[in-house]
Formats: sequence, C-alpha cells, structure tokens
Amino acid sequence: MLLQGKTAIITGGGARRGIGRATARLFAQHGAEIALVDNNKQALADAAKEFALPHRVYECDVANRSQVHTTIDQVAGDFGHIDILINNAGVVSPSLIDDIDEAEFDHIINTNIKGNFMVAQAVVPHLRAQKGGAIVCISSVAGQLGGGVFGRSHYATSKAGIMGMAKAFARELAADGIRVNAVAPGTLDNDFTKGGMTDEMKAKIAANVPMGRLGTPEELANACLFLASDMSSYITGATLDVNGGLFIH
Repeated sequence: MLLQGKTAIITGGGARRGIGRATARLFAQHGAEIALVDNNKQALADAAKEFALPHRVYECDVANRSQVHTTIDQVAGDFGHIDILINNAGVVSPSLIDDIDEAEFDHIINTNIKGNFMVAQAVVPHLRAQKGGAIVCISSVAGQLGGGVFGRSHYATSKAGIMGMAKAFARELAADGIRVNAVAPGTLDNDFTKGGMTDEMKAKIAANVPMGRLGTPEELANACLFLASDMSSYITGATLDVNGGLFIH
C-alpha cells in the first residue's frame, strides 16, 4: 500500500460526491489515516459514518485563521504526525463581472486563496518535524483558460493563484523535503456547483472535451495519490492537468 503509516489531511472532504471524499476513500485503501476537514456540519456527519476510527472528521472554516491553526494542532495531537495535505477546500460562482459584489469576491478569494494558504502555512511546521511530506493543491482548468466553463473571473483568478502559490511553496520548501504540486481538474460530473450546472450544460461541455466526457472525482483522486505518494518522489512545483484534453499546452 502506497500510503501505509501516513496521516493525510483532506480539506473540503465532506461532500459525498466531491474530490475530497473520493481522495479520502482511495488514500484509506492505500493505508493512510485520514483527517477530513470541512465547514459543513451535515456533510461531516455523513462522512463520519463512512470513515470510522482511526479516521476522524473536523469542522473548520479554512478562511478563519484561528480555526485553521486550532484544527491542524488538534489533528497533529490526535494522530501524532502529519505527512500529507490535500488542499481541496474551494467554492465556485458563475457570476459575471458586472454582478460580482465585494462580498462575493471576498468569499471566493478568502476560501480559495487565503484559506488554502493558511492551511498549508499551519501544516508546514508539522511536515518539517517529519523531515518531509507532500502538499497537493487543487486548482482548476478555469485558472488556465480564464474561466468560461462555469466559474467566472473571480473564480478563475483564485484558481490561477493556487497554481502560482503551489510553485512558490515548492521552491521555498524543497530544501525541507516537502514537495508541493497542483492538480488542475477539468469539469467533473459531481455536485461542486450545487445544482448550478444542468445536465444540458454538462452535455455541452463534454462535447468540447476531446475525450468526449466529463471527469469523475475518482480520476482526480488517482492524480492526488500519485502526487502524494513516492511515485512522484522527484516531482515538485508541477501542475498536473486532468481534463480529458480540454486544455493542452
């Protein structure tokens, strides 16, 4: 098993059909002990039914610095060590530029950029204590294409920022044995848009994907497993595109 003896924190892990839950399932199959973090109490309660001890769930708003540091310290205390962070927590919005008010802009940026930064910042000292580890940041093809699929300008900005942040982390933390990479998913057939994307919209998007279909959360989980495990031991600062050919560069 690729992650035997490892502790993995997965943010945004509550949604049953989300990338986080799919990654948690796969990592558990490969021997990891999972700390699922989410700010949705109902989703966490559902996750707790699926992931019994030694796995644990934690309620936390990643945009709240105090909650982040308290939660990460609690995870370290409960498990004894932290080896992997999947920085997956994120929100999306289809609002056009004229309709984005300051509150909506702040919500997207504070969750997707500030939140992911603060979780990584809180985790890094624990990875250093282990003399290494892996961080995987979940970006999006929207950050490469400038939006245009569902998430618009503020979302695309945040996801492009995540790719830049992962590169900067990778450069800064390589000497500590900490690898940092990003994954850029294309459109997935899941509930990330909370019903905002209709079946008709999904079919139209799939028709523009060279592989002719949308991705699945499980396919993203496979990418996270690769980047979190020793299979990618000489890879850092990379962005792995998982989009069926929607963006090729």
